[in-house]
This record gives sequence, structure tokens and C-alpha cells, in this order.
Amino acid sequence: MKNQNRTPLSPQSAPPLQRLARQAGVVAAFGLGLAGCALGPNFKTPAAPAGAADASYTPTPMPAQTVSAPGIGGAVQRFAPGQDIPAQWWSMFQSPALDQLIRAALTQSPTMAAAQASLRQAQENYKAEAGTLAYPAVNAALGAQRERASVLTTGQPGGSVFNLYNASVNVSYAPDVFGVTRRTLEGAQAQVDYQRMQVEATYLALTANVVTTAIREASLRAQLKATREVLDALTRQTALIDKQFSFGAIARTTVLTQRTQLAQTQATVPPLEKALAQTRHQLSVLVGRLPSEAGLPEFQLDALTLPEQLPVSLPSALLRQRPDVRASEELLHQASALVGVATANQYPQFTLSGSYGSSALTPADVFKSSSVIWSLGAGITQPIFNGGALTAKKHAAEAAYDEAAAQYRGTLLGAFQNVADTLRALESDASTLKAQAEAESLASQSLALATSQYKLGAISNLSLLDAERVYQQTHITLVQAQAARYADTAALFQALGGGWWNRGALAPADVRAEVSADAQAAPLAR
Repeated sequence: MKNQNRTPLSPQSAPPLQRLARQAGVVAAFGLGLAGCALGPNFKTPAAPAGAADASYTPTPMPAQTVSAPGIGGAVQRFAPGQDIPAQWWSMFQSPALDQLIRAALTQSPTMAAAQASLRQAQENYKAEAGTLAYPAVNAALGAQRERASVLTTGQPGGSVFNLYNASVNVSYAPDVFGVTRRTLEGAQAQVDYQRMQVEATYLALTANVVTTAIREASLRAQLKATREVLDALTRQTALIDKQFSFGAIARTTVLTQRTQLAQTQATVPPLEKALAQTRHQLSVLVGRLPSEAGLPEFQLDALTLPEQLPVSLPSALLRQRPDVRASEELLHQASALVGVATANQYPQFTLSGSYGSSALTPADVFKSSSVIWSLGAGITQPIFNGGALTAKKHAAEAAYDEAAAQYRGTLLGAFQNVADTLRALESDASTLKAQAEAESLASQSLALATSQYKLGAISNLSLLDAERVYQQTHITLVQAQAARYADTAALFQALGGGWWNRGALAPADVRAEVSADAQAAPLAR
């Protein structure tokens, strides 16, 4: 900076530029040499829970495979502990339409675009922090001003009016002696990593939502089809009963009972049609389309293949695979860095500054050696009394770290619960489907027998209606049980992290390599 109160140096007394640069370099090297420590805790990834060393997510061991059932979605599913998850796990359903829809969702979804924009924002904020804090600030300045000096300053009667021209380069730097800068940048980098995991979490949620919504659509279509089949049978039966009533063979109460059953069954169709329409609308929005746009594929349960081989990551690897756990870990890392910042702020802060330039009364004299001005400076600021503010801020940062640690553990426990719930659901789904398939088969046989008996006059109309009602309920419940197996299979892939580390588009190589190395072992300290 320019110092106008100093007496201008003569050309003989001005040091050469090289000598000034050497002096500035010595001061800067001294400041950098002081920056040898960073106060506050050094972050390490929290250790895995003790139970993560086991190979099971549930209190009792899971069976090696599920039971089978006849019909759609009844295949045996085998659990493969320790097997890695493919990046495009949805391809295991073997549906080209589903693959195409997910590719469209990843390209057009505004949710995905927003997450990626947030990541770019965090990356640029980190670059801005690093540029401001980690490097010396160098600024060039040119100036011209016209002044009138008083008689007291110039010694001339009436004072003097003159022009003053300046050209200088100013350098300032704050050596990171106690780690304020390093901890600040550490926290900013943790924020970048958090946003990166948020992108992965958004990717996983979007793909899983598309799959489960497509399965729900297929289930609703199957339920509508089953209901309409029952309606057709009831309509034919009602026509027969009306004809019998017209001949006086049956009482009117029988006709009314039959028509009531038909009307009740018809009343179940509009809610199913409404749910199907809303599911289609949701699927359109997931892929970034308006609900009114055409071209969305239709999904049927019999067009989806139930994956028979289910990879199940080891519990020790789940911490590195779940994006929400990794994101929570980065928030904990950021909180740890802020403890370091608050600690370092209680210690002295150093500054170094220097300038080199010239000052002259005419533009022609600006670059003459006689006009050279320069300065070197160093400063230190030590907080002495601030009413306990800095100590309180440190305690607040430590409390924020404790909060982040508790939230991390809560996220971790929730992740393990998701996997355990889904594994048990898959086991239960298979048993439920087997029992429901048997119940539907028996109800179908019972209805066929009741229909034959009714035509022969062996049973009453009420008995036939009961058989129809039972078949309708078991048939629709069977469809729901089939869809549950597909949906819970997709939920398992989502609960295990979705295989994002095996994909190269969104995750940087170092993160993917870290997860792959940890896939068979407990996470290591960072």
C-alpha cells in the first residue's frame, strides 16, 4: 500500500526489485513455516456398529431361498450374501420398456437436474473459498488525482494545486498458522461431498420410484382385469336369474340379492380406474413429462420377470454403499471441521502484506526509479477479551457436532432396519403368494362347482353368491400378492444402495474405488 506520510526515497536509497522480492519471499516462507498444525479434531469415519461384523441383518438367519408358487411372480428367489449389486439393477426385471423409461427419467427429471446443479454450486463455492483463503491476494492499482495542498503543507503562499499519479502492485496473505483456513476448506470440501452423495441418493430414489410405480400400474391393471372378469360372470349369472324370475321359478329377493352383488362389484371399478390414472400421471412426472403427453408405455405383471438371484451386501459394506449414510457422514465431517475453526479462532491471527509501485506528479515520471515506493508489513491479532463469545462459539460447534453424530447414528440404524425389513418382507411375500395361489385355486374350483350345482337346482342362489364373492376376493388378493414380490424386490436393491459405485457417470473414480474396496470389509478411518 502507498504511504504518503513517508519522505520519498532518493534513487540511491531505493532497494533493487530483486532484493525486495527476496525479502518478501523470506517473510512469506516464514509465515508458511508457521502453518504446521491445524487445531481441532481430525475427522475419522465412525466405526461400524458391533453387529455389522456379522453376516446377517436379522436376529435369526435368513433362509437360503424363498418358497415357490405357481403363476406370475412365483419363482424361487435365492439370496446371495456378499454378491455385488449391478449399477443398472432394474435390468434384472428384463423389461425393455422399463429400461427405456428409466433412461428418460434420468435425462429429463427436474429433481435430478436440481441435485446436479446443487453439486456444481457446492463445487464452485469450494473453489471460491480456496481462492480467497488459501492463496495470497495480488492486486494491481492505477490511480490519478488532482489535489490542492494548503500553505502549511507546501510552504507556498496560497497553497499549491498539483496532480498525483500512482501505479502499484499490492500483495496480502494470512498465514494459516493454527488451521483456520484448512479447517474452513475441509468443511467446504465436506459440503461438496455431501452434495455428491445427495446426487447419488436422488438417482437411487428416482430409479426406484420409477420401478415401483411401474409395478403398481401393472398391479392395478391386473386387479381391474380380475374385477372385470368377475363382473362378466356376475352379469351372465344375473341374466340367468332374471330369466328364471320371469318364469316365476325364483323369488324376487333372489333377484335383488344378485343385483346387489353385481352393483357392489361394479362400485369397485371406479376407484381402481382412478388409482390407475393417478399412477400413470405420477409415472409421467417422474420421467419429466406432462401427464397429458402420449407415448408412455403400459406395464403388465406378466411382462416383468421376477429376479431370482438377489445380491445381499454384507452389513459391514452397507455404510459405504448407502448414499444417505454417506451424506450424513459428510455432515458430521463438516461439523468436525467447524469445531476446528472455532478452536483456531481463539488463537493469534497473522497477516503479511507488501506493495511495490511508484508515485509521481506527472505521468512521464511514474516509471522512473526516483518515483519508486514500496512497503513490507506483518501483523498479529490476539483475542484478549470478547465477553466469552469465542468460547461460546466453540461450545456451540461441539454441540453441533454431537447433534450431527446422533443424526448419523439414526440414519445408520434406519439403513439397517430398511434392509432387515425388506429381507423379511421378501420371505413373507413368497409364503403369502404360495398360500394365496392355493386359496385362489380352491376358490375357483368351488365357484365352478357351485355354478354347476346351481344350474341343477342343488344349491340356492345365496350359496352361489358366496362362492362368487370368495373367488373375487381371493383372485384380487392374489394379484396384490404377486405385485408385492416385485415391489419388495425393487425395495431391496434400493435399501442396499442400488450399486451406484459400479456406475461411472455420476460418482468420481476415487469414491467408487473406496466403496469397491470396502465391499467385503468394515469401513476404514478416513
